Amino acid sequence: MIQHELDRLLKDAKNDNNLKAKLIATKSAEDPVAEFCSLCQSLGYDVSIGELFACGQDMNDSKLRSVNGGGVNGIDGWDDTYEQFFLTLEWCK
Repeated sequence: MIQHELDRLLKDAKNDNNLKAKLIATKSAEDPVAEFCSLCQSLGYDVSIGELFACGQDMNDSKLRSVNGGGVNGIDGWDDTYEQFFLTLEWCK
């Protein structure tokens, strides 16, 4: 569910520079993740802090399970959906 919301948000922000600027501005807040989620919710996107972090952890766990018992070493940052969202947002034209 949250991945769908983040994808929808990215698509909308890609076409709306004002929305993109508002999202990027949340990174300067005292609590950027809470500010980001609050803004998303106020704009009608169902994004919560718990789901944001759980999504990253779930995706990372799935990648690690997919090696079928091979040498499993997690890669830093793969579990950070929040940071991945902003990397994608800032790179989209």
